[in-house]
Amino acid sequence: MNNEILTAVNSQLFAVWFLIGAALVFWMQAGFAMVEAGFTRAKNTGNILMKNLMDFCIGTIVFIFLGFGLLLGEDLFGFMGKPGFDIFTSYESFDWSNFVFNLVFCATTATIVSGAMAERTRFISYCIYSAVISAVIYPIEAHWIWGGGWLSRLGFHDFAGSCAIHMVGGFTALIGHGF
Repeated sequence: MNNEILTAVNSQLFAVWFLIGAALVFWMQAGFAMVEAGFTRAKNTGNILMKNLMDFCIGTIVFIFLGFGLLLGEDLFGFMGKPGFDIFTSYESFDWSNFVFNLVFCATTATIVSGAMAERTRFISYCIYSAVISAVIYPIEAHWIWGGGWLSRLGFHDFAGSCAIHMVGGFTALIGHGF
């Protein structure tokens, strides 16, 4: 009985720790917005702030419907997760803290692109780019590392998202610039 209680308490503590980490990463969005606003001309400040907001708004919608399943769904040949709708059907058993944690990292990946492409893209084009990153690009490559995909099977470890978030954000920004 004591082991069961200890396991439940540890699980709850881990979930709280996940949510604290998610809150800290979420606040990075505000920091990115301020940095990007400082690096752009005054006339573009509203545009860059709106892009940062849309990263999270659009990213949340597409991550709910497609991205989270591709990231942590049942593994398909080590390439991607199988999309599912557990978030809508399994409220009690759904791992909400894990979802929120991965959602904020997904938004961070898209926001890296926002800063690198500041003043160089039209708003609607950027919103489409952000949606594709949040729905497909980040979830699939993060599955390789954190979702049980082929890189994790090879023993690859990514500390603090240096590859899954920062490298992918940088490369997608580079692609957006057209090299």
